[in-house]
Amino acid sequence: MQNLLHRFLGYARSDTRSDESSRSTPSTNSQMLFASSLADELRKTGLEEVTLDSNGYLMATLPANIPDSGPVMGLIAHMDTSPDAPSANINPIVHHNYDGNDIILNRDRDIRLSPKEFSELAAYKGQTIITSDGLTLLGADDKAGIAEIITAMELLLSDPSLKHGKVRIAFTPDEEIGRGADHFDVAAFGADYAYTVDGGGIGELEYENFNAAAATVTVSGRSVHPGTAKNTMINSIMVAREFDKLLPADERPEKTSGYQGFYHLYDIRGEVEDTVMKYIIRDHDPEKFSQRKQLVEDAAATVEREHKGAVVRVRMKDQYFNMKEIIEANWYIIEEAVEAYRKAGIEPLIKPVRGGTDGARLSFMGLPCPNIFTGGHNYHGRFEYIPLHSMEKAVEVIVNLCLSATKRKN
Repeated sequence: MQNLLHRFLGYARSDTRSDESSRSTPSTNSQMLFASSLADELRKTGLEEVTLDSNGYLMATLPANIPDSGPVMGLIAHMDTSPDAPSANINPIVHHNYDGNDIILNRDRDIRLSPKEFSELAAYKGQTIITSDGLTLLGADDKAGIAEIITAMELLLSDPSLKHGKVRIAFTPDEEIGRGADHFDVAAFGADYAYTVDGGGIGELEYENFNAAAATVTVSGRSVHPGTAKNTMINSIMVAREFDKLLPADERPEKTSGYQGFYHLYDIRGEVEDTVMKYIIRDHDPEKFSQRKQLVEDAAATVEREHKGAVVRVRMKDQYFNMKEIIEANWYIIEEAVEAYRKAGIEPLIKPVRGGTDGARLSFMGLPCPNIFTGGHNYHGRFEYIPLHSMEKAVEVIVNLCLSATKRKN
């Protein structure tokens, strides 16, 4: 465990944000550079069969130390960080023995992480907490997962008395832009099942996730001189505003929780002539998911009818689907996780993912893959933080999973 903090801090300082506008894989060269450094570290740690392909997928093997060890378990985390928040020049700060009050992230700008705004922070009084300096995200999503997996492998390799089967690990690019499984070679990975280490607070265990789609809505209008615009100008910005009003205002991320789905307008750019809006559409229920997508199409048609001359185009793309049905057909994976949690003194908090992981798509590619916690909170923003104790418990759970997998034979 003594290497865990040092390892995470080093990873966090690497800017590995993905780029949705890039068509390459990985979408940024910084991810490939990070993957290359991780490959060297994995070899030095003692892992075998370390491979890094041209798309930035890094895989390795912890060999079994017992004969006839049964099914092969996999562990997966992603290397990229969100492109939606500043992530250059990350400066992680370690706060020892948290006193329960506001944590000063940046004194010059008076940026504070406060339990008044983030109530769960109070539960970590007395612990060591890692944050950024308030100017960037921290990158625990998912550098924490990588650090926890490698630390667990290091512990297993250092103690031959810990008997385990073969374990495969993979670190993937571009998860944050929905492409993390695009070029994942399930056959080459060679695991019977896996866990993504990509969850939130301590104890979370997730095997349900949103069905997800992305929609780009382009509104084309007509630009003329404003002095002679009467009955001729079609202001695409105003038409776009009318389109957004047709989507339920109480079904946005900031107003939903649990199993409630949403429409999220996360980017809008426009001028009088053309406006482009980008949405993500989410719902756990497949029927409601289809209805949400249809509502977007219907809204476009309605706006076109009401604004003669305007053209509203919708480009919709499914991103991933709810893995619940796949995991329920392989329920032993959850049973093993629950046992591993409880051996670490943690009562599992089984909850739906209000998002997605590589595991959602991988489950439909033949690799059942629920999600376990890393310990982080407030991902994708400057108030992101992670308690060190939660990271240590994640390592303990991973080790327990590796040990418990030997009990079940093919």
